[in-house]
Amino acid sequence: MEAKASARHLRVTPMKARRVVNLIRGKQANEALAILKFAPQAASEPVFKVVQSAVANARVLADRDSIAFNENDLYIREIFVDDGPTMKRFQPRAQGRAFQIKKRTSHVTVVVATPEKEEAR
Repeated sequence: MEAKASARHLRVTPMKARRVVNLIRGKQANEALAILKFAPQAASEPVFKVVQSAVANARVLADRDSIAFNENDLYIREIFVDDGPTMKRFQPRAQGRAFQIKKRTSHVTVVVATPEKEEAR
């Protein structure tokens, strides 16, 4: 079984989000949630919510298809961070010039699966 969740337009730079995502790639879902809960990076909170949402989506899919569901079996099969749109802002500088500030956003996608799905492939 496989479930997916994504969060778009997160106000965290992709580079900082990837630092957090690399901590949990390939781990079990419960272990990943524990790591994210205590990670000091600010990007860990939105990533935590996306992983939690993917686990909840897996639970809903299992209920819909009448499949036995055990949250401990889930692991993070795929997780990645893409660049979102960049907001451009300007800050005044000396002698009437302007300095561009780029406020970057991210799209985070998480796919959780059970090991049986991988063995069937």
